[in-house]
Amino acid sequence: MQNFKFGRELRLLTPGEFNAVFQQPFRAGSPLFTILCSNNNLDHPRLGLIIAKKRAKLAVDRNRIKRCIRENFRLQQHRLPAIDLVVMVKGPISDTENLELSKQLERLWNKICRHYSV
Repeated sequence: MQNFKFGRELRLLTPGEFNAVFQQPFRAGSPLFTILCSNNNLDHPRLGLIIAKKRAKLAVDRNRIKRCIRENFRLQQHRLPAIDLVVMVKGPISDTENLELSKQLERLWNKICRHYSV
């Protein structure tokens, strides 16, 4: 049975881990998100989030977006290769419905899986 937890080992925690992804990433983008990907030496993917106040002014909106991204990642983690992911928000995202956020993330996860399966 698969484990769908989102524990500490599935997160990027230190600035060094984030910087490693920023060095030479594969980019996947949509109108609302940019995901930067980089290989890691682990057997599972890890997620980092960057939600700028410029894109979502209210903390309520930033927290909702983070919850949506984490939940979507948690459910898709077994499909994804062993990579580090940094999800960044772009565009006016505060008024976007959770369903639309999930749809765009699904497309991006598929694009990433296709890129790393080659």
